[in-house]
Amino acid sequence: MTIKLVAIGKTDNKQLQALIDEYQKRLGFYIKFNLEIIPDIKNVKNLSEAQQKQKEGDLILNKLSATDVLILLDENGKQHDSVGFSNYLQKHMNSGIKQLVFVIGGPYGFSEDVYSKAKGKISLSKMTFSHQMVRLFIIEQLYRGFTILKNEPYHHR
Repeated sequence: MTIKLVAIGKTDNKQLQALIDEYQKRLGFYIKFNLEIIPDIKNVKNLSEAQQKQKEGDLILNKLSATDVLILLDENGKQHDSVGFSNYLQKHMNSGIKQLVFVIGGPYGFSEDVYSKAKGKISLSKMTFSHQMVRLFIIEQLYRGFTILKNEPYHHR
């Protein structure tokens, strides 16, 4: 199985990007992982919230193949503790899917087209985080999940 993370907009904080790069590298020891960045939509001032979500949604859906399992990072999604999230990953690996795709939406969330294609939604917290920080948090939790599955000491139970 491959895991792909799709996010909108580049990370402009160099320290944050260094941490993202570090956890991507660590995660690569366990699973094939790809981070795909969709460039920010241009001229958003001229677009309504719905138009912006639709444009971003079209770009997100263009990153998917027909067999991908799409999971949205959404404030209304299911919350897991780290052990529960590792079990969630294991279930997906056991199901035989080829690629699991997590998506971080734009500032207004997802279009209806993206919601209808999704096979699930997860929430990292009831708190709101910047989209750039969410990238680090989900990649770190993916890494943590695999260390839990391998009974490695990164996650102290």
